[in-house]
Order: sequence, then structure tokens, then C-alpha cells
Amino acid sequence: MATRNYRLSVQIVLGLIVILLGIMFTLENLGFIYARDFLKFWPILLVVYGVSRIVQCQDFSRKMWGAFWALIGTLLVLDNIELISFSIWDLWPLILVVLGLSMIWGKSRHHRVMDGGATMGAADPSSTLNGLALLGGFKHANSSQDFRGGEATAIMGGCEIDLRKASITEGEATLHLVAVMGGIEIWVPEDWKVILRGVPLLGGFEDKTHSAASESNKHLVVTGYAIMGSVEIKN
Repeated sequence: MATRNYRLSVQIVLGLIVILLGIMFTLENLGFIYARDFLKFWPILLVVYGVSRIVQCQDFSRKMWGAFWALIGTLLVLDNIELISFSIWDLWPLILVVLGLSMIWGKSRHHRVMDGGATMGAADPSSTLNGLALLGGFKHANSSQDFRGGEATAIMGGCEIDLRKASITEGEATLHLVAVMGGIEIWVPEDWKVILRGVPLLGGFEDKTHSAASESNKHLVVTGYAIMGSVEIKN
């Protein structure tokens, strides 16, 4: 008999919050409990969510964010029951630490994948891309028939990358993108299947491509961060 794996998502956490609030306020209206005595334990949901991300996610950067939310939830609970004195604003610089670590790990992992792919055949400079837009624009068109990926960074600028004449011969290609108060726009062939694994922080990752056939063996994996910026993939 086939089994189904359930993943704890943000929507499930929000649903649990709504259900618990409904139960608590109903019991309070019936005179059984005083809801405010239990509301101070709400950060436990952050702990549960963070631990679930650590257990379920394979990507190191997502595990880091899971650990961050689990830590915040634990400290808030301890503060609410007056075991410690804690303000969430005291730890806001940790967001920068977690972001930096996950970016470094993502970049190093990306290079390991690229180096591993390069050992399978002769390295063709045109099979990868490397773009930077700093307070300006970067435009690039790649027509390599053995495209393997690359990286692009837009800092208060914009990157436009056209891959519609390129092709992926085997496995998958990985693009590591970072948009900081800027935008990155990628154009891909219609027979490519796009897999988004990016993290938006006050920004957005958006796949606007037409759905490729499920049996397509040309996969483009998009990772990275959109920090007050945007990443769009189109065809």
C-alpha cells in the first residue's frame, strides 16, 4: 500500500493557529478557561515550524532558516513565562548572519555542482554564465548547446539573460541568482522545466514560463535570494 508523506507548510501552521484560537476562545466563552493564560505559549508554533524545516528540508540554507525560527520561538516562550528577559529586536542582526551563511553555502554548493559537471567532459566557457549588475544593467544571451548554469547578481541594477537558443544536454543546469533592490529576468526555451528553490526576502521569485512536459529531461534549477528585489523566469 502506497504511503503519503505530509509536509508541515506555512499554510498548515496558519491553519493550526486559527483552529487553536477558535478552540480557546470557545472554551473561554463557555467559562472553562481564560484564553490569555494560554496565548503566551503561541511562539511554540514557531518552534514546531522551525524544527519541521530542519527535518524536512534538504537544502542547508532552508535548514538555517528553520533553526533561526526555532530559536526565536524558544526565546519568546521563555520570555513570556518570565524565565528570561528578551526582545526580538535584540537579535535582528542574526538575520544578517543567517542570510550570509546561507548565501555562502549556496554559492559553494553551486560551485561544487558546476565543478562536478565539468569533470564529465571538456569545459566550454560558453556553457556557463557569470553576470553582475551594480547600479546599472547587464544583458547577456547564451546559445550554448551544453548549458550547465552559472550565477548572476543584481544590486540596485538589472540583469537580462536570454537562454532561449541554449540547450541542456543531460542532467540539470543550476542558476544561482541574487537580487538586492534590483531585478533579474531570465528567458528560457519552452521545453525546459524550471525548478524554483529561491528564497524571497521582501522580494519575489516568480516562474512565468509555460508548463513544460512532465517527461522533459531539461531541468533548470534556480536558487538564490531576492532581497527587496525580484527574479522572473519567462519563455
